Amino acid sequence: MLSNLQKSKNSTQRMSSIIQLLPDHVANQIAAGEVVQRPASVVKELLENAVDAKATDIKLIIKDAGKSLVQIIDNGLGMSVTDARLCFERHATSKIRQAEDLFSLHTKGFRGEALASIAAIAHVELKTKQEQEELGTHILIEGSKILSQDVAVLPKGTSFAVKNLFYNIPARRNFLKSEIVEQRHIIDEFQRVALAHPNIHFTMYHNGSEIFNLPQSNFRQRIVTVFAGKTNEKLVPVQETTDIVTIQGFVSKPEFAKKSRGEQFFFVNDRFIKSGYLHHAVMSAYEGLLREGCQPGYFLNLKVPAHTIDINIHPTKTEIKFDDEHALYAILRSAIKHSLGQFNVAPILDFDRDANLDTPYHYKNIAAVSVEPTIQVNGSYNPFSDEKPIKNFANYPKPESTANWQSLYVGLKQDTETIMLENGNIHFENDEVTASLFDENEVEQVVNRTYQIHKKYIVSPIKSGMVIMDQQRAHQRILYEQFLTNITVHQAASQQLLFPLNLYFSVSEIRLLSELKNALVNTGFVFEESAKDHIVISGLPVNVSESEITIVLEQLLADLQDGVPENSYSQNDSIAKSMARSLAVKTGTYLTEKEQEHLVNGLFACKDPNVSPFQKPTFITMRVEDLDKRFAL
Repeated sequence: MLSNLQKSKNSTQRMSSIIQLLPDHVANQIAAGEVVQRPASVVKELLENAVDAKATDIKLIIKDAGKSLVQIIDNGLGMSVTDARLCFERHATSKIRQAEDLFSLHTKGFRGEALASIAAIAHVELKTKQEQEELGTHILIEGSKILSQDVAVLPKGTSFAVKNLFYNIPARRNFLKSEIVEQRHIIDEFQRVALAHPNIHFTMYHNGSEIFNLPQSNFRQRIVTVFAGKTNEKLVPVQETTDIVTIQGFVSKPEFAKKSRGEQFFFVNDRFIKSGYLHHAVMSAYEGLLREGCQPGYFLNLKVPAHTIDINIHPTKTEIKFDDEHALYAILRSAIKHSLGQFNVAPILDFDRDANLDTPYHYKNIAAVSVEPTIQVNGSYNPFSDEKPIKNFANYPKPESTANWQSLYVGLKQDTETIMLENGNIHFENDEVTASLFDENEVEQVVNRTYQIHKKYIVSPIKSGMVIMDQQRAHQRILYEQFLTNITVHQAASQQLLFPLNLYFSVSEIRLLSELKNALVNTGFVFEESAKDHIVISGLPVNVSESEITIVLEQLLADLQDGVPENSYSQNDSIAKSMARSLAVKTGTYLTEKEQEHLVNGLFACKDPNVSPFQKPTFITMRVEDLDKRFAL
């Protein structure tokens, strides 16, 4: 009996000990899954730590898009020996002392888990020294294990070198994208921190080459330096001060709107955030000013009291909860709308002013005339008289008599017949034509005719009924197959431009275009020069006009912003689809009969006319039997 009770007790103890505390290195790797998603996550955390350290000069050095090395060197406050060791422990932070501090944050990092997470999945080398100390600290860590801690002669500040990211988690490393994509994410994070702090000198190097060199400046100069080109002429200043929020920054003019959403930045208390709600406020301010599918650029700094926001709702701290979002929405929308109107970007209607009362410019300094106007009255005028008043037509020639007007047409019929008979191509018919609803030739013409409905669909009769075609999707299919053939066969024709075009793009967009250069050349583009902030094009594909080139390239950058396919066929396919989307005739465009027929013939000459490049049906057929059934109801 006792032995059975003892067995039951031991079994209960074994069942109750399922839950265990995770080892620190495992917990750090799990936390790294939230904090460190790719090399750009490491860049963000280390840059923010350098800013919090009050650095005035920050260098970012990366190799192989951060897979081999991410290094941040700053001239900030540095760390003591104890702090250098404790900073790699979980939840070790210098910014939080009690829970209430979470609602009065003025720094970037505060959770104290970033460095511990990074050290768990990489080889980390830390060099740091405080200004008042003679010697600094040098620490080496691999997978949360401290290999060495030594004293070293170092300059003031801190250097973090993160090598071989995800070396002990091969599955995570395999999920990383191509070098171009990962580098673009790093540039995005670098730009966000650099724009938020124009008073800091930032430099960035990739594989030994300098990508950015941003000296200390004001906010406008920092924007122009980061995005280069003609950014300065695009910007419209926005400024508003209220008890709820202070807004300072810039928005772009509507004519510079792009397909992509690359140049859109919200900063709340010098911290970059993403907010679909605030983005909607900006878009509503541009209502009626943008082309369809285009996005405006904006660089907006919002200063709000620290206790009115909650930053601690997302692991990457890019989302913020506001106390009064509705008021913020209204203030932001009205501030942008006012700026667009103030700088004559958007039209303004003044309903209190009558334009008819405006004084013409050439009458501005002329005194008013005091002569009273005279009134002339015809006393002999009788409106009920049968005779009309005779005006003074003495100087006008009198019309000739038209009594013999029939003589003007004598012999006209015979002369016309003679002319018709002398010309072999023209025949004059004297026979009367009986009334008929359709002529034979007219009936034949009607059978082969196409019709456009609502500037969207093209109807073409066939033997069994009719075909209803979506004009935009049909044209996309035609252009897609043409471009794909040109790229793969390398036989695209180019039209040379009389004057080469200079097109300005951001650094990341230039690098993306350089990756696509060979494929674009095969479609008919001719590149003369590719600089740091612009490209020079001297030739275009035959079916691309000079006015469409910017639209085509912006659409291409928008479609490939998530990365260029590494496979050459997939890359060619993506380019052909993007160009077909840009150049295809849009819904709402009027087409002549010849254009409609050309579209119909071109579609059914394609290899796969049934669907568009985006797998949407291009046409449907409707049989006569289907129509008969509808009329039989």
